[in-house]
Amino acid sequence: MLLLPKLFGTSGVRGVFPERMNPELMVRVGRAIAQYFNRSPFSVGHDARTSSKALSFALISSLISSGASVVDLGLTPIGVLAWSIKRFNLGGGIYVTASHNPPQYNGFKVFKKGGVEVTTIDEVGIEEALDRAGYATWSEVGSYSNFSPIEDYINELESLLSVPYVKYKPRVVLDTANGPTVLVAPKVLTDIGASTLVINGNIDGRFPSRYPEPRPDVLEPLFPVLSAVGCDALFAFDGDGDRLSVVTPSRGFIKQDRVIALFAHRILSERKGVVVASVDCGNAVRRVVENSGGKLVLYKLGKTHEGFLKYGNTVLAAEPWKVIDPRWGLWIDGVYQAAYLTKLMMEEGKSMEQILNYIPDFPQARVSIVVPENLKTDIYWEVAEAMKSRHSEKAEITEIDGLRIDFEDSSWILIRPSGTEPKIRLYAEAMDLEGLKSLVDSVLSLLLRSLSARGVEPQSIERSILP
Repeated sequence: MLLLPKLFGTSGVRGVFPERMNPELMVRVGRAIAQYFNRSPFSVGHDARTSSKALSFALISSLISSGASVVDLGLTPIGVLAWSIKRFNLGGGIYVTASHNPPQYNGFKVFKKGGVEVTTIDEVGIEEALDRAGYATWSEVGSYSNFSPIEDYINELESLLSVPYVKYKPRVVLDTANGPTVLVAPKVLTDIGASTLVINGNIDGRFPSRYPEPRPDVLEPLFPVLSAVGCDALFAFDGDGDRLSVVTPSRGFIKQDRVIALFAHRILSERKGVVVASVDCGNAVRRVVENSGGKLVLYKLGKTHEGFLKYGNTVLAAEPWKVIDPRWGLWIDGVYQAAYLTKLMMEEGKSMEQILNYIPDFPQARVSIVVPENLKTDIYWEVAEAMKSRHSEKAEITEIDGLRIDFEDSSWILIRPSGTEPKIRLYAEAMDLEGLKSLVDSVLSLLLRSLSARGVEPQSIERSILP
């Protein structure tokens, strides 16, 4: 039986600085990673958070002191870090980031050879080495170098996505969320032939312009901008550039399932195979994959790369906001996603909305309930057991990552504790809006009762319902 890591969460390691994430932890992590990967050369990069450079310096010092040579990429998008591992044949890489979390958070993600994120087995191995790994001798200390491979990255990405014959020059707004994506995305999209307008392009790790998660309620104030400037789409990134959201003038926020389904349709038209999707993906992905001759496999959220490695003939791995397209690499890269979608508009002579016309669309809800961290797991299990006892006889139960219930009418709901924040999350989909609201309210009432029984009120409820 595989032991689960205690330090690593759904996607890397996260915590508030300096209570959980601090230089002392990074020193321990550096020693452990150097030992686990046999002192292989590593690249290190970081996002723009105010604490990222300090944590990065501590990590680099520890890696070198433990015998691993380091290439310091500095401030760079996360996709560039992952790409650099494959491009320069390194043993792995570490990126200091808290992705879409608030500015007081930080953390890191670990990648291994080829640019793929570490698996759960790797995470357990790293954690087992935390307290026993030591430093190298004076003669075995690793070397240090620093450079930016951004120009090489841009050239390779543009070469892959070049458009021989442009039928349409799309106008795109890029919201780079005050993060390092601004160093790459505007140039790539402009060079391949789009007209681009950048907003929130000043790099600032306090995220003064907006919350770093590009979810619907955060982006809603920007919707009028698209019509005002006559743009085809808004591509919005998170703090480090792995997440991408798509907004169009008429439809507003495009559901993540539909973006994944679009990628699946295009890839399966070239090559049949397995599509690995996270357990919170819905009917749009399932229908497109099956109608395109592919096979859909649901997998744990934040670990779809493990599913990619596990199943033979995998052609795509994805979860909301994040796509792994092996035509580019085995890592998540929001810049690649934005450039690929732009390429489709240019090649087909269509707007983003026109390209998405044939992708199914169903009402969806995403709800996050902020709860005390020490109660999160107990409340989840109590509500999950109540849901199972209520629906197990007439519905399909899946417990890959949280509890998902699929009903006979194709509606479904998923409840899971967040792996990165003190939240319990609900995801749901139904064939109509009233059915969706009823489904969400039924589970939300169970959660609120569970909290109330413990004398606790929810600290906040973030609700997004997309018709």
